[in-house]
Amino acid sequence: MYYSNAVGVGATTYGSRLFVYEVEGLGNKSVAGADASKTRKSGRTFVTVAYNRMNQEMKRIARLGGKIVGIYPAGEEPAMAMASSSASSTPPAPEPAAAPASKKKDDGIPVNIYRPKNPYVGQCISNDELVAEGGTGRVRHLKFDISGGDLKYVEGQSIGIIPPGTDDKGKPHKLRLYSIASTRHGDDVDDKTVSLCVRELEYKNDAGETVYGTCSRFLCEIKPGDDVAITGPVGKEMLLPPDEDATIIMMATGTGIAPFRAYLWRMFKEQHEDYKFKGLAWLFFGIPYSANILYREELEQLQREFPDNFRLTYAISREQQNADGGKMYLQNRIQENADEIWNLLQHEKTHAYMCGLRGMEGGIDEGLSGAAEKQGANWSEFQKQLKKAHRWHVETY
Repeated sequence: MYYSNAVGVGATTYGSRLFVYEVEGLGNKSVAGADASKTRKSGRTFVTVAYNRMNQEMKRIARLGGKIVGIYPAGEEPAMAMASSSASSTPPAPEPAAAPASKKKDDGIPVNIYRPKNPYVGQCISNDELVAEGGTGRVRHLKFDISGGDLKYVEGQSIGIIPPGTDDKGKPHKLRLYSIASTRHGDDVDDKTVSLCVRELEYKNDAGETVYGTCSRFLCEIKPGDDVAITGPVGKEMLLPPDEDATIIMMATGTGIAPFRAYLWRMFKEQHEDYKFKGLAWLFFGIPYSANILYREELEQLQREFPDNFRLTYAISREQQNADGGKMYLQNRIQENADEIWNLLQHEKTHAYMCGLRGMEGGIDEGLSGAAEKQGANWSEFQKQLKKAHRWHVETY
């Protein structure tokens, strides 16, 4: 799954979540939001901005002559050196090719091992179509070789891809973030690969011409043996809890299935020595046609092999009807099962994850609000408690 924003760099996108721009070419107080105590000796300034203001802030920085050289979720920015009180004649040392994860909070989660200026260059191993005949769009499962570097990641994180070439202004393309679709051990369970699930972006411009996404087209066309520039990993919002007997509720639309495929492989296919899942996993998956059920064979095989631990519920909008005779969307399935979901959420080891189109959130809230009201509760207040307890995880775009 790909997250896009106005600056051309992917991001986790919900609510007013904070991000940090690393900017060069500005003074400490040249731009609103800049923190004078967070200025590197190299002259780079760190600017904290809410997601819903990223576009405006990017434009303001550009007007002031600044250049954004990095974007990080708040709390995951690199360690920041205090500004020197006097000018130094010694030029700043170059940044290392592989910067380690920030030591500000050593939780063992790898973050920003590779950055845009020094990405890891891996190779494509395979590129396979996931949409069956009769489906819409083009979605590929891509596997990359990362055995030649230090790139490590965990389930629920994302990596950046920098497409080759330059934009219409002659500048190198900015990275795009994609959710990782494989476990930390990779599809071959040898710690040497990372996989993505990518849909080719295609739309009509104002002139009626067909336009393709720069990075998604590059990835969908990439061939085995071709090089790919990778950054990251990033993200801590969608991590799995360590409890092997947890209940994991997953709600996905389209390529939002990517992180959940990683979860399910870790839970059921690997049974790795340091994690043997014994709980309940329930996946709600919204797609337009049966032919668009990504990873269908894998999912249905898991359902057959682990009927007591894995539940699979499809919402196929163009082929199924909801209770009112309309199209069956993901939120309709959530509403149908709202009472059971509500009861599961009462347990402290239940975690809910949502990944896909941003519009799915309202319908899901509506369905669960009805279940809460039956119990004399307020869904909005309960959801706040879930978020505070880090049991409600959202990554939408």
